[in-house]
Amino acid sequence: MLAQILAIIIFVVMFGMIILEIFERQNITLVCGVLTLLLVFVLGFGVAGHDWVRAGNAVSETLNVKNIFTLEFWYAGAEAHESSSGINWATIIFIAGMMVMVEGMARVGFFRWLCMRLAKAVHYKVLPIFVTFMIMSAVLAMFIDSITVILFLATVTIELSQLLKFNPLPMILSEIFCANLGGSATMCGDPPNIIIGTSFGYSFMDFLTNTGVMAGICLIFIVLFFFFAYRKELKCSEVVDTSTFPSPASAITDKAGFAISSVIFLIAVVLLVTHSMTGLTVATIGLGIAIITLLAAPRHILEILKKVDYKTILFFVGLFVVVGGLEQTGCLEIVAGFIGKISGGNVYLMIAIIIWVSAIASAFVDNIPFAATMIPVIESLAASTGVPLTTMTWALSMGTDIGGSATPIGASANVVGTSVAGKAGYPVGWGKYCKTAVPATIIVMVICTIFIFLRYLR
Repeated sequence: MLAQILAIIIFVVMFGMIILEIFERQNITLVCGVLTLLLVFVLGFGVAGHDWVRAGNAVSETLNVKNIFTLEFWYAGAEAHESSSGINWATIIFIAGMMVMVEGMARVGFFRWLCMRLAKAVHYKVLPIFVTFMIMSAVLAMFIDSITVILFLATVTIELSQLLKFNPLPMILSEIFCANLGGSATMCGDPPNIIIGTSFGYSFMDFLTNTGVMAGICLIFIVLFFFFAYRKELKCSEVVDTSTFPSPASAITDKAGFAISSVIFLIAVVLLVTHSMTGLTVATIGLGIAIITLLAAPRHILEILKKVDYKTILFFVGLFVVVGGLEQTGCLEIVAGFIGKISGGNVYLMIAIIIWVSAIASAFVDNIPFAATMIPVIESLAASTGVPLTTMTWALSMGTDIGGSATPIGASANVVGTSVAGKAGYPVGWGKYCKTAVPATIIVMVICTIFIFLRYLR
């Protein structure tokens, strides 16, 4: 009982401090992770419970280091998967590897070139750029972290707005939403999906043929929604001479590096799409791509490594330890039982609770810890109710990925995009952001709920 109380207190305090942003979030999760090991396991299980064997096993299973040294961690069949208990090292290694690849691509001007090239292809007309950039935001976010996608898209959008004389804010807000939507389509598109995929052994194609279909359908409605919502605000205030605009080629800082980065990106996509067939785990792919990226630019290794977001990686480590404390003490089984009791065995109500509670919660708290917390919950629910785990998985994925789009603080891409806009002289308040983001989120959630009901529960 003491261990459960301590685990819950640490978890609640961690969530509260993350929301209030009193300290940097990686410091919060790391400190709470250490407290979980000391107070929950050592004090709760060992000292108070007089069960040092359980305490030792809990620490070992939560740190999960031994899993890294198994063959299945690096090369496994389609049925093998990363343990959902404790630190999910596959997620951490994969995200770190993708960060290295993205920094390598950014160094040579890949993203800036792509944006300028597409703008030129539509003859620098604002509304076609608006639609094109929304679609590009969604497509890029399927393979690249949405934070990076928005960082470059928002920056180029502001630059184009200064050249074409239009308000960039509607375009940036639309790009943010589409990046979150695109990220929900694949296993590597959004951190919650990476955690879910590595925990349950799902492949890239598993996500693409399930959440990807939902995201594709929703993207059509969302592009139309934002087009009609913002079409009057995206008119040029005056006629401009586009012949003097910088050429897309000028964005490339290293032509040889650009070609190599493009090839590496394509290799990463192919490996991710085929990893269920090749047996290569996402940890192997992430580490391999990182090594290739660094070897391809030996003079810039330190430059690339310095730009990697180590804070996010440390955030994940601490987070997994805290959630491991809840799992080891049985708290998450209690939550699963509560959801099952509320639903009364009604499958439709159970799925609706998972997707809508996930969406609402993710609108106000970071969707990464929420997803990590819910994984063992839905696993327990599936075991106790007989509802297919995959059905709950897709509901959790879409709820956490899209729910975060509703508010300026719901997802990291939102924070980055609004920050770039604010620094450029276009501040975004909650009212301005939520005016279109909340209706768009509701549209997507309704579509996804209906889709799940019709496809998986009939």
